[in-house]
Amino acid sequence: MSKLFQRVAGFFTNRTMVGMDKAGNRYFAKKDEVDGIMKEKRWVVFKGEEDPTSIPVEWICWLNGQRKRAPTPEELMDLEARRERVRQNVAFLKKEEEERKEREGSTRKVISTDKVGGPDLKSFIRQFGVPSEGDENQKESVSMEGVRNSKEKEAKKAKQDPEYVRYILHLRDCATITTYTLKS
Repeated sequence: MSKLFQRVAGFFTNRTMVGMDKAGNRYFAKKDEVDGIMKEKRWVVFKGEEDPTSIPVEWICWLNGQRKRAPTPEELMDLEARRERVRQNVAFLKKEEEERKEREGSTRKVISTDKVGGPDLKSFIRQFGVPSEGDENQKESVSMEGVRNSKEKEAKKAKQDPEYVRYILHLRDCATITTYTLKS
């Protein structure tokens, strides 16, 4: 019974008030020796009903041990002033964005097309006039001989048609971009 009384009495006499936030919550710390190691216990006494959402972030960090020192009143005032400036800047930027949208909305004309979605790959390929020999090239590319033949055909075609060269280079670049995108 005396150990229990000592703990209760020690809880109230050995604690140190570290600070108070603007909501009136008080923060305490107490050092105890546990298994020969000095440990600090930290807690909050709420003003009114216990509402954990009323605790400022700086005090939460101190309670969790992420901060070694408790936040000072000057630091809390500076942070509150900074938060207020950020709120004002956000409100100002939202107002500017709305005004810009109103200005653009009245001057901008919407051009309607019957197409839905993005660019079509088939129409892109058609503009280069690729012959239907591609199917034969795909069949031949299964074996090594087919690969050599298709490379030779591409080389001959490249000498004859510069548009075809641009098309091949474009496809190669697209494949490279896709490869890098997938790796990262």
